[in-house]
Amino acid sequence: MTAQALPEHGSCFVCGTTNPHSIGVTWYLQADDSITTEVVFTEAQQGPPGYVHGGATAAVLDEAMGAAVWRAGFSVAAVNLNVDYRRPVPLNQPVSVVARLSDQGEGRAIRARSELRLADGTVAAVGRGIYVEAPHLFEKAFYHEEDGDAESEGE
Repeated sequence: MTAQALPEHGSCFVCGTTNPHSIGVTWYLQADDSITTEVVFTEAQQGPPGYVHGGATAAVLDEAMGAAVWRAGFSVAAVNLNVDYRRPVPLNQPVSVVARLSDQGEGRAIRARSELRLADGTVAAVGRGIYVEAPHLFEKAFYHEEDGDAESEGE
């Protein structure tokens, strides 16, 4: 199986094509069920001069983990997100992100882990998230995976 592009989410801050402020990420499902992407952050995501804002880093890590959990069949929302910032992430340079489920846990908790790596392979940030089923939050989202389109009303 080659990597499969996942549908975008309309007005999503991270991957939506209808949001003019979106980071513009396209997620890919890999044969091992991990979610990956390569992204270049721009001045629109700047924190310290020349570097990515920690919130933009956290958003991408969270969205990657959420996509991994969704692809496993769960309609979830994050209830806990932890990010370990290990290195500053420079602007205008490609970085890679990978996420996967780490544990379906007891009860409603589903755990995932993500990493953001610099071009040289150095881990710059690690995300750990806990997600719970929340299908009611997504009742108005309509995904058309057969044609790669996603429409969203009220994400």
